[in-house]
Amino acid sequence: MTLARARHILVGTEEECENLKNQIKEGADFAQLATEFSQCPSGKSGGDLGEFSPGQMVKEFDTVAFNEKVGEVHGPVKTQFGYHLIKITSRT
Repeated sequence: MTLARARHILVGTEEECENLKNQIKEGADFAQLATEFSQCPSGKSGGDLGEFSPGQMVKEFDTVAFNEKVGEVHGPVKTQFGYHLIKITSRT
């Protein structure tokens, strides 16, 4: 079974998500921004979601986590919860 590990930042607007993505592109630390801005409880741990298998996350999140490039920041990804930046840290 394929497993993925990811960090994410969840915010309320696409604009805020794009702004954070630009900060990361300019060198800001993903985990630090997650701690400061993420509306998800995982923000307290730098956005770390741990390891998960297909189907454990909402469809839009799963699609990115199991198909996009590891090590890059993807998003904004819109889900029922808001807008996510997703950084896939590993996939096995």
